Amino acid sequence: MAPPEQGDEAAQLRGYVDFLRDSLRMKAEGLTAKQLHTRHEPSALTLGGLLKHLAFVEHWWFSCVLHGRDFAEPWASVDWDADEDWDYNSAAANTPAELFALFDATIAESDRITDEALATPEGLDTIAVRHPADEDPVNLRYILLHMIEEHGRHAGHADLIRESIDGSTGE
Repeated sequence: MAPPEQGDEAAQLRGYVDFLRDSLRMKAEGLTAKQLHTRHEPSALTLGGLLKHLAFVEHWWFSCVLHGRDFAEPWASVDWDADEDWDYNSAAANTPAELFALFDATIAESDRITDEALATPEGLDTIAVRHPADEDPVNLRYILLHMIEEHGRHAGHADLIRESIDGSTGE
């Protein structure tokens, strides 16, 4: 599914986020657990690690930053000081079904939160609850733009990893 070429700002931002989410999902679909955890040397990145990382990123920005909530599981019990890359590194312990379920559930929650915010008079200008004390707060528009950047960057990584596994290329 291509991103929309026309529409209001919210529809276009969401369309690009959805396109990039789908691109990453497509790169990881149909692979075995071993393939999902295959590295593209010299990088330590794996497709499984990218799925889990992006699930974390979605949870952080929509649930924790925009709504001000605490981490939910599986993130709440992580010792982030011991492994700041836990989201990437722990993916090897997950099955493909677990990784896709986490990715999909987190995106569904992000979409629900976005729908709620867009239904308010503030819409894209909805201010996030959480922000560093020394920085200006961000709004939903910023978060959606950040999701385009984050998913886009990692979709590029996913292209290289998938091609190194089985030669698959494309969106």
